[in-house]
Amino acid sequence: MTPSRLTCLARESGTDPHLMASDGYVYHVLFHVFLGLQIHNHIYSMPSIAYKVPSMTKYQASLATNYTDTSEVVDLDWENLGFGLVETDFMYVAKCGPEGNFSKGEVRPFGPIAVSPSAGVLNYGQVPPTGKGSLYIRPLLMGSGAVLGLAPAPEYTFIIFVSPVGNYFKEGLSPINLIVEDKFHRASPGGTGGVKTIGNYASVLKAQKIAKGKGYSDVLYLDAVHDKYLEEVSSCNIFVVKDNVISTPAIKGTILPGITRKSIIEVAQSKGFKVEERLVSVDELLDVDEVFCTGTAVVVSPVGSITYMGERVEYGNQGVGVVSQQLYKSLTSLQMGLVEDCMGWTVQLNQ
Repeated sequence: MTPSRLTCLARESGTDPHLMASDGYVYHVLFHVFLGLQIHNHIYSMPSIAYKVPSMTKYQASLATNYTDTSEVVDLDWENLGFGLVETDFMYVAKCGPEGNFSKGEVRPFGPIAVSPSAGVLNYGQVPPTGKGSLYIRPLLMGSGAVLGLAPAPEYTFIIFVSPVGNYFKEGLSPINLIVEDKFHRASPGGTGGVKTIGNYASVLKAQKIAKGKGYSDVLYLDAVHDKYLEEVSSCNIFVVKDNVISTPAIKGTILPGITRKSIIEVAQSKGFKVEERLVSVDELLDVDEVFCTGTAVVVSPVGSITYMGERVEYGNQGVGVVSQQLYKSLTSLQMGLVEDCMGWTVQLNQ
């Protein structure tokens, strides 16, 4: 059997595009795409489509009508065709912005796609003037080799790029306001919550968007088993302070072992604080002196309030806590070379 190459084919799924979610009716658009299939010099049509989503953004998709004819014939062993990648001539490409409208798109020759190293799918950050920001170093590792089935990629690409950044939270060192999430979970035991992977951040986006829509800075997640122990905020670790004791959730496979978390623990111990890595119950938030977050981007971010089950608890009269301020100053002074490095962390670079 020697059929000509497939240009592109997408079969109609027949699925109802109106899907019901637990928090109400959420309408999803299913794009029933008919692309041209050429078999023995017969061309089949490619109609344009548009679905209007009730009471929501109008999502549109249209198909390009220009595509290249091909007369080249390929000989495939159809009897022994496994589930692997077989490159065809063309692919359809369209883009969508935040407003929900897809571009008309076009049929292009099948081949590599150009993606920025800072693209959202690969990430989840010029040197700024001193004191005006940070040089954010972002390493990323992606499976860049071609693979269609569920399997490790045959090739990987490691990239490092840098970007000047300001404060992660718009509040800067000013206190942020968190809400404890009681419906969604960031990670579960046995998963990849303890590794900095793309999937760890995809799961927080919906809850984070809802929280920010209500005026909160971010979301504080609980464990997925008992729903009572603190895990971490969307992109940073959490600490609580009671008297001279600083406590933070223990690393147990669902929490990222952040380098800033580790640095703050060591700095705090050097300042005479007792640091505990343990299970921290959400109920303890009612009786602590301070709460703060740590992360590569946030460094140290004091928490001004936490809302849980409709009740709001405030800390430090919405000001920066004494411990948060002390640890922030100690760590950033080390980072900027303003004090002697007794920790052995910094490296002097010679031009």
